[in-house]
Formats: sequence, structure tokens, C-alpha cells
Amino acid sequence: MVAPRRVIALPTDAGQRQRLLEISRSRTEPTSRVERARIILAYLEDPSAYAVARTIGVTHQTVTRCLERAAELGVIEALDDRPRAGRDPVITCEAKTWLVALACRKAKELGYPHELWTTRLLAAHARRHGPLAGHASLAKLAQGTVCKILAEQDVKPHKVRYYLEKRDPEFEPKMAEILCVYRQVAMLRAQGESGESRGAESSGAGSLTIISYDEKPGIQAIGTTGPDRPPLPGISPTVMRDHEYQRHGTLTLMAGIDLLTGKVHALVKERHRSREFIEFLQILDKAYPADTAIEVILDNHSAHVSQETTAWLATQPVGRFTFTFTPKHGSWLNLIEGFFSKLARSVLRHIRVSSKHELKERLMAFINDINREPIVHTWHYKIDAATSPP
Repeated sequence: MVAPRRVIALPTDAGQRQRLLEISRSRTEPTSRVERARIILAYLEDPSAYAVARTIGVTHQTVTRCLERAAELGVIEALDDRPRAGRDPVITCEAKTWLVALACRKAKELGYPHELWTTRLLAAHARRHGPLAGHASLAKLAQGTVCKILAEQDVKPHKVRYYLEKRDPEFEPKMAEILCVYRQVAMLRAQGESGESRGAESSGAGSLTIISYDEKPGIQAIGTTGPDRPPLPGISPTVMRDHEYQRHGTLTLMAGIDLLTGKVHALVKERHRSREFIEFLQILDKAYPADTAIEVILDNHSAHVSQETTAWLATQPVGRFTFTFTPKHGSWLNLIEGFFSKLARSVLRHIRVSSKHELKERLMAFINDINREPIVHTWHYKIDAATSPP
């Protein structure tokens, strides 16, 4: 007598059937998953393990194992292999720790000419010195294994990420002083918008202007050796330029923004010594009435505190010029840096000139264009938290 057919129940819904159909037709899924999906779909159409085996081209035992796993785990979960224990790791935890500690040192400290490790160099060093350090499992260490071990600890000894160390012990008080100046600018502007006078001419007291100043040295006057070719629709979408270029020298732009009006005062020179800085101060002196106090925000460049500059300031009326210095490595606190960024992105990028004189003319033309419709720059970062320095 023939034994009755054993039917394995596989509960499924429409979504699971659709997913099985997609996997069975996939060209990117692993072959094992595609084969198991076809087995389960065929069995749902004809619940005969022998018929499914003939249709798919596998053994009856393969079909039975797949169906039993599907009944136990679910039709979708059964498509994946069971997790296996695998062989014991060859490289010990102690050896991995030794390797990571080695990667945290510089290669030059161990006598190599390299500043930083490469994974190839690190693997070679570990193969050579690891067994001597008691880690015999590193004798056949491969470069790819080094990458995996370092990735587990998120260590990248071949890369450099820069930081800026705070070297000014009075950084916070100096920053607070700069922010207080910006708050004062905001208050003066609010008074102006409300109709109050910027100064106090009616009472006999002088007014105040605040200048954000800095230099942009090393602006290169670079010329082309051949004419530029304009874009041509359908042929060349960009400007075409000869690869070679000619250097004509460099210039320095000295600029200051009036934070109350947005006007830019500028001076272009070949150098930026004390005498050039004094020349810029003379431009400010002529630009404002004699009873106006001029407060300048600037960095700690030697030309700003030199004997020559100090001697010239001593000849000026008391209170005419006041300097507020940014802390060391704190030039980002100076609003003029945003103006220089705009200049570099909109004018200096890809600029080509025939001489330093042409470069100077184009820089001053940009300044004049800005001053036709001046933009008042406003500082927002941490200004509400600004306090008077202790």
C-alpha cells in the first residue's frame, strides 16, 4: 500500500507571494535565494516535493529541507542561509589590539621615511615584528585584513584632519570685546533707523564710526599666454583657456568696511608694511569729520603695533583712533573676512590680467561698484551672549 503524501503547510499572504515572485525573477539576488523562492512558489502551486524537484532540477531532499525551513521560519526568512559558527579566528584579540596600537603611532617613529602609515606598510611591519612581539597569528597578515581590523575600531592612520589650537589665553575676553563692539553697532543702527542722530552734533559731542579692517596679501596678477575661447552652444559649454600662464607679481588689498553705512575704504599696494598701513589710516582720517571717533577692528599684524604706527597715532588727536584687536587665531571674528570671501569667489576666481596695474584697476572698480549700493554687514553669531570683558 502506497503511503499517503505528506503535505507541508506554508501559510503565506499576498505580499509574501509577490515578494517571492520578485526574488525568483531577480538577476541581482544570490542564486541560492532565487532557487529557494522558486521552490516555494512551485510548491504552493503543486504541493508535491517530487514534482517540484523535477521542475526546478534539484533533488527531493533539497526541496524537503527548504520546505521544512519555510514552515519553521517563514517563507521569506527561509531564503537566507542559517548562521554558521565558522572556524575559530586566526588572529587573536591581543594581536588586533597590538596592531591598532601600532597604527596609532607614526611610521617615522619606527624608522620609516613615511610620515603616516599606509595599510601596505603597516601589514609588512606587522608580519615582520608581530611574531617577535608574541603574536604569531600576524605572521601571514594580509593588507585587506589590516583594513578590516582598523575599520572595526574606526582608526584611519593614513588620513589627517586639521584642528586649530586655541593659543591665546585671553581668547574669550577678547572675543567678548569684539562682540560688544558689534552689539554697539547694532544699537547705533537701531538709533539711526528710529530717527535719532548718529552723532550728537547738537550737544557738541563728536560722533562714532566703526571700521572692520584687514589685509588680503598675495593677490596674484596672472596673465594668459593665449586668448580665451568663449562658450559655443553644442560644441564647448565652458570658457576654454590655455593651460600655460604668465606671472606678473602680487598685490595687497587693504580694506575696511564702515559697519554703520556699509561703505568700503580700500588701498591697493605692492606691500603691506607700517607705512602702507599708516597711508590707509590717513585715508580714513580724510573720510570722516575731525570730531568723529574712528574705532578699528583689526588683527595683531606687526604693522598694526609697530613703533612707526604707534608714533603716527601719537600725533593724532586723543580719541581719534581706537584699535580693538581680534584674539590670536580669531580672524574669523572680523566681519571684513566675509567681504574678502565674496571678492575671492566673484572677482579673483579665474581672473587673468596683463599687468599689476590692470589688477589694481579691476580691484578698485569692484570696490567702487560695491560703494554705489553699499550693504551693511551684520554679525549674529553669539552676539546676544556678548558680555563686557572682565
